[in-house]
Amino acid sequence: MKREDKNVIIQELTEKLNNYDHFYLTDISNLNASDTSDLRRKCFDKSINLVVVKKTLLRKALEQSEKNFEDLYDVLKDSTSVMFSETGNIPAKLIKEFRKSHDRPVLKAAYVEESFYFGDDQVDILSQLKSRDELIGDIVLILQSPAKNVISALQSGGGKLAGIIKTLSEKETTV
Repeated sequence: MKREDKNVIIQELTEKLNNYDHFYLTDISNLNASDTSDLRRKCFDKSINLVVVKKTLLRKALEQSEKNFEDLYDVLKDSTSVMFSETGNIPAKLIKEFRKSHDRPVLKAAYVEESFYFGDDQVDILSQLKSRDELIGDIVLILQSPAKNVISALQSGGGKLAGIIKTLSEKETTV
């Protein structure tokens, strides 16, 4: 590969590293062509950008990035693929789903919401992380809950009050 080609790849990777807040470093070696194609298709369906790259080029891209990725240098061994995603937990969920029928991909490390996760044992933790949209939804539900309780109490209380007034008015007419 020519130096110019390598520089183009490094530049493209650096842009992706700067633009995505979430990416996973995985090992997909030992997957045959059919399984790799299946994994790529599933990644595409979930809006995950899967890139297989030489570790030296990825390291140079990490070094040139605006963010500090020094902690990831030690995991750049053997075959490495990168899963870029807009949502932090989607790649982990995909890895768990895909490994029900395959032994790969294996998680080497992940960068999610400015935090590093190392090792394949982190897949379960990462899959349970809530996305930004899910957290916003939870906050909205929490904020709505007291208002719903007040409205519910007023509605049920209004019915009780009307019943009491009706009973009292009937008692006055019978007295």
